[in-house]
Amino acid sequence: MSGNKENAQTAKEQASQSPKAEMGKNERFVYQDDETIEKPFNWGQVRRLWLYLKPYSRQLLPVVLISMLLVTLTKLAIPYLITMSIDQAILKGDTGKLFTIVGIMIAVYCIQWLANNYRIRYTNTIGQKVIYDLRKHLFSHIQSLSFRFFDKRPAGSVLVRITNDVNSLQDLFTNGVVNVLIDCVQLLGIIVILLMFNVKLGLAIIITVPLMFLVSTSLRKRIRLAWQGVRMKQSRLNAHLNESIQGMKVTQSFTQEKENLRFFDQMNMDNRKSWDKASRLNQSFGPLIEVTGAIGYCVLFWYGAHLVQTGEISIGVLVGFATYIGHFWDPINRLGQMYSQLLVAMASSERIFEFIDEQPTVAEKKTAIEMPPIEGNIQFDHIVFEYEKGRPALKGISLDVRAGQSIALVGHTGSGKSTIINLLSRFYDPVQGKVVIDGHDIRDVTIQSLRSQVGIVMQDTFIFSGTIRDNIRFGRLDATNEEVEQAARAVHAHDFIAALPHGYDTEVQERGNVLSMGQRQLLSFARALLANPRILILDEATASIDTETELKIQEALKTLLVGRTSFIVAHRLSTIRSADAIVVLDHGKIMEVGDHEQLMHKQGIYYGLIQAQYKFLSEAG
Repeated sequence: MSGNKENAQTAKEQASQSPKAEMGKNERFVYQDDETIEKPFNWGQVRRLWLYLKPYSRQLLPVVLISMLLVTLTKLAIPYLITMSIDQAILKGDTGKLFTIVGIMIAVYCIQWLANNYRIRYTNTIGQKVIYDLRKHLFSHIQSLSFRFFDKRPAGSVLVRITNDVNSLQDLFTNGVVNVLIDCVQLLGIIVILLMFNVKLGLAIIITVPLMFLVSTSLRKRIRLAWQGVRMKQSRLNAHLNESIQGMKVTQSFTQEKENLRFFDQMNMDNRKSWDKASRLNQSFGPLIEVTGAIGYCVLFWYGAHLVQTGEISIGVLVGFATYIGHFWDPINRLGQMYSQLLVAMASSERIFEFIDEQPTVAEKKTAIEMPPIEGNIQFDHIVFEYEKGRPALKGISLDVRAGQSIALVGHTGSGKSTIINLLSRFYDPVQGKVVIDGHDIRDVTIQSLRSQVGIVMQDTFIFSGTIRDNIRFGRLDATNEEVEQAARAVHAHDFIAALPHGYDTEVQERGNVLSMGQRQLLSFARALLANPRILILDEATASIDTETELKIQEALKTLLVGRTSFIVAHRLSTIRSADAIVVLDHGKIMEVGDHEQLMHKQGIYYGLIQAQYKFLSEAG
């Protein structure tokens, strides 16, 4: 196992032993990003979300203005027409005028329906474009983050940010913003009309609004924190699901299905309880509005009846007031729901922006240049590196590699082999020292121009969902079918590919579960060969290949390594005898350097590793 894996495991063990991680007998550990984000609600989050909507504002503004005007005018016109029908038609027995007013009302309702229908369709389209942009930006940013970011977070926790949290913003972007504007204008219009009808009765009814806001204020923080709790539980649940599916073979092998189900059931129950709590608080806005509305109606009919009796207002005006009040509390109710929706969106946006605000620890300088075509001269200059502060994984490593050399890295688990190749690919940056390729400090060149010339074949090779051809072509997307096949033949993968039902067009699922370990490894070799890297890294690349296949791979490597600088990490020491230089590492230090014959003659650490492996193989045989 590599040094970084050992450090990561140690970090996980320490995390699991900390008081913060103790969650009871049914829970394992809390992920770092599962903590509730204790930030007060602020409109800065809303402004940041607005930036995603801003590019579409010119398209959206005319629709909003026109629809807002039509919907507001039609809604304000209906109660006024009702007042006219009572006072000027019904009470006077004027049937003709009544039919005229009814006809106007029907026309007004039709205009309102058409305006609403067009607005909803158009804003939904714009809203989905905004969600698309936000999700794309988030995914693009996550891809740019360094390995340290992913070392601290499970895949399921990252997944929930890109899917669930972004989905939570859909209603806000599709209709939420426009509805708020329409409701605010409608409220203002109703207040003006009520005061025009009768100032005293209008003020008596409107005075109940501050009461509603006073009571609702106490709920805001509780609702925001409750929805943050829901997102936290969902993130933890998704992380566990991802872990369980990836480790299903291990679970079944050790017959731990019941324990795994018990643990999942506890997390699922916590998720349900947190959702129930947030939903219960969220729904409290509705009854609050209804109670306030009931108080308003009581004031209306008590004080309004008195004004009718004194002749200060007519019956039609009283009915109009009642109708307007119905329209008055509806937008307030929707604004209350919108505020609840905004709290849900804020809980999600805080988690989204937490990732967007994350800066890569391995970042390009503004003055970074394109890496010229690599010849392969490499220097590790007094490298010190640590995964955790105060625990160095490499301690002053210095190593000179000439272009075209093959360098084997050997040593016990945790000696720093994989750490060296991670620094060469600039997945991490050293704490001290520098890595130089052809005279260029790799921190002074663009990451893309560096990594495009470095090929890596790992022990745990990843096969994407798609065809065999697409997986090999992943190394160079513009490669022709002939070039793909040539790469497969060179690493002796063509024969097994040709025997598949659809050859190179055979579909494989995630992680290539229809292929053997050896076949997946051969595809990884073909992918690396097709990319034609100037520096080739083989990280335990032959560990999962049988002896017969390994012999074929060794023949392919003789061709593959010609003219390239290569680094080979291997526990199976028989595979590195032909390396130009063998670097023996122990606890982050270089202990021995030489070829196989030189190190065997020295009878040092390398000699001991060879003897121990021979002894193990003879006892196993």
